[in-house]
Amino acid sequence: MTSRLYSLLLTVAGFFATLTFGFAVPIACRPFYYLQISLLKLPETTGYRAETIRGAYDELMDYLLKGEPFSTGALAWSPSGKAHFEDCLALFHLDFAVLAVSLAVIVLLLLLNRLGRIRIHRFCGQSPFFYTGIFNILLFVLLGIWGTVSFDTLFVTFHKVFFPGKSNWIFDPDTDEIIRILPEQFFLNCALLILALILIISILFIVQSVKSRKRQDAARLL
Repeated sequence: MTSRLYSLLLTVAGFFATLTFGFAVPIACRPFYYLQISLLKLPETTGYRAETIRGAYDELMDYLLKGEPFSTGALAWSPSGKAHFEDCLALFHLDFAVLAVSLAVIVLLLLLNRLGRIRIHRFCGQSPFFYTGIFNILLFVLLGIWGTVSFDTLFVTFHKVFFPGKSNWIFDPDTDEIIRILPEQFFLNCALLILALILIISILFIVQSVKSRKRQDAARLL
């Protein structure tokens, strides 16, 4: 494998690592949801006690993340709703698996490069992560604009892409009460958090690459 292909592989691995990490944070960080309970005034808008809301969310996430028996606490659920969360379980596990593989590829390539076993090519003198950052920013700025203009269409398109041919993600609040404590604003806040994380990481990639190139240029002048 040539040094250019190693560089391309590192760029792609960086992209998937950044993307899956961005999604993993709101999935795994339960305090982020707990904050929404008061922020979105869920007890007032749903009529459920804060303890009931938190308990239902915890039991659902225990199923999605730990593989415990499916439950939405004291809230009612339907077979259709359960089937949707089975799909979510598979996607969540896929996200964590891709994150783990991407990080392993990054660590391996950087280690081999440091040991001199391979050479990571620097296109135009920049690190592969520089291009990861640029691609991330371009892609997610476009998605951010889309979400700002019409979050509804972005939300629907997202579900059509990841749940093709299915409509069970459209919940009836009378039969799947869990949707009452997962309002659209919560998903919008998740999207904003994901975008913010990816943009921050991307900017760090770009800044670090530029600094690294400047150090190399300075060293060559000595």
